Amino acid sequence: MNNPRPCYLQIAIDTPLNAVFDYRWQCDPAERPQVGQLALVSFARREVVGLIVGVVDETDVPVEKLKDALAVRSQLAPLSAQWLALAGFAADYYQRPLGEVALPGLPKNLRVLTTVALDRALKKLTKLDAPHDPTPSNMPVLNPQQQIAADAIGGAQGFKPTLLYGVTGSGKTEVYLQACAQVLAREPDGQILILVPEINLTPQLEGNIRARFPGVMLATLHSSLSEGERMLHWLAAHQGKARIVLGTRLAILSSLPHLKLIVIDEEHDPSYKQQEGLRYSARDLAVWRAWQLQIPIVLGSATPSLESWHHAQSGRYRKLELRERAVQNAVLPTVKLIDMERDKPNDGLTSHLVAAIRQRLERGEQSLLFLNRRGYAPVICCESCGWISECTRCTSFMVLHRPEHRLRCHHCSLEMRIPRHCPTCGNIDIQPLGRGTQRVEEGLQALFPEARILRIDADSTRKKGSAQEAFDTVHRGEVDILVGTQMVAKGHDFKRLTLVGIMNPDTALFSQDYRASERLFAQLMQVSGRAGRAGIPSEVLIQTRYPQHPLYGAVVHHDYDHFASALLEEREQAALPPYLFQALLRAEARELATAIEFLTLARDCMQHPGITINDPIPMSMTRVHNVDRAQLLVESPSRPALQAFLKEWMLTLREMKSRVKWSLEVDPLDI
Repeated sequence: MNNPRPCYLQIAIDTPLNAVFDYRWQCDPAERPQVGQLALVSFARREVVGLIVGVVDETDVPVEKLKDALAVRSQLAPLSAQWLALAGFAADYYQRPLGEVALPGLPKNLRVLTTVALDRALKKLTKLDAPHDPTPSNMPVLNPQQQIAADAIGGAQGFKPTLLYGVTGSGKTEVYLQACAQVLAREPDGQILILVPEINLTPQLEGNIRARFPGVMLATLHSSLSEGERMLHWLAAHQGKARIVLGTRLAILSSLPHLKLIVIDEEHDPSYKQQEGLRYSARDLAVWRAWQLQIPIVLGSATPSLESWHHAQSGRYRKLELRERAVQNAVLPTVKLIDMERDKPNDGLTSHLVAAIRQRLERGEQSLLFLNRRGYAPVICCESCGWISECTRCTSFMVLHRPEHRLRCHHCSLEMRIPRHCPTCGNIDIQPLGRGTQRVEEGLQALFPEARILRIDADSTRKKGSAQEAFDTVHRGEVDILVGTQMVAKGHDFKRLTLVGIMNPDTALFSQDYRASERLFAQLMQVSGRAGRAGIPSEVLIQTRYPQHPLYGAVVHHDYDHFASALLEEREQAALPPYLFQALLRAEARELATAIEFLTLARDCMQHPGITINDPIPMSMTRVHNVDRAQLLVESPSRPALQAFLKEWMLTLREMKSRVKWSLEVDPLDI
């Protein structure tokens, strides 16, 4: 037995301090801790779990200041050098300390002070037989376009980013599955990562994967899992037992030692961008991870993001196209515009749309009404004095939720009872203004009392499993009319749905956000694509006051190519992404003037040749939960120049003494 000798562990901790911390560790040289292991340490009067990023024999820290590490989690195999490099890249690119990226990327049960949950999960995993038969079952015959795409993706070697551009219903999922079958057959221990934008899209795809690959272990990773489940699935991926990992954006930071293919479904979706804490883009990190490992990656969408489309047009990405629907005789739905100036709506529904719904009810087919606004009405008002239901803590309105008899702010969650009379003038005749999904559902029940109507939105699917239960009800044909928000707009394969009615899309046409038209087009194309997937002729009716708008013309003709080309031309002329790179500094304070003052100091604190720093302005929603917010936009035509500036700028900002809470977002989606 060798004499124990001290070594020094360099440990990353989940803290805003941009540093790693040295700890002493006495051990037998044969049992020296490894980089990538977790360790329990004492930090700022508390005990925390950190990540070992270096093991050295000497340290610059004075001996009297050194603390001993309390324990090393040796029962867990170290995280790979590639995983640490991914976390390091994300920390570097998004200007965050390594510990703030690496630690939250791990399951919570790995970061608790005891190893009870870890030991239990490891024991459970050893008892699980990991099936290793990648033979697929029930492989349908692909059409020629699908076969070309599946072979191109499945047979790709090295870093090959591919944009799979396929109309809705063209069978992109089948292409993914058959490409996966080729990779699993070729790579004895290869792993595949499949990302979807939203949790409610995982059950359907999970069912398809399990049915196709019954002899392969599948792990799922998303925020709806209990901590025990997430730990078990993460460990199955980390140990290489799970050959396929399906998840939402957080899965991009999972440990996959034998990763051979990455699939990003609905790659255009803004849900891939994290909006709190580390504001990373899972899609962009996935592309970097594929480059790092020199493996193929496929980004699939019927309405690709302009960034990906630009890469495909310039040759950085290979483009594969699926121009026709996969089901025989299935064609894209006919899209018609209803001019609301001519056909005046009653209770939000034009006579044309009501007649079309009635026709579907008579034929035993399903209809979907899409309105991206939940609640009963966006606001209640007094016509006598002009009072409206404003939130007392935010610069937004309290939304009427009539079934619950409540007013609710969708930003700070403040709730209150519906007032019986106007708080300002006492008038008892206060009215709801505008429409949400609850009000549309109520109107449909009055119009079609015999119809089976189901509403699917964030309010009706709060309980765990309720969203999947609702979608199953639709798939079984137990629903005649479905009312929903963006939850129903993508990924779902409703066989008997032949009518889609789109209500109130016009507001996005006049948004101050330059991405609004891109998002609206994607949303309209995606929700339109729910219709006519089983070969029954179908139609989409869009109620609008602006039928001449070119965006609607592109939707009517299913012409993404022309729309994207025109939009890219506009972006280039206006010097906007993807021709420009941006970062956004946000500041929050009790008083708006304090936040603006901090941002003004930030703007003036450094020389910045080649970088444009705009003036600080209040955010469009200035106050949320009694906190005022302002922002400062930084731009550059060169990504390396912007990154170099941000790195130096962050050092200066961290030294500034201020009570303002601030954060930096690189490549912001919402400005």
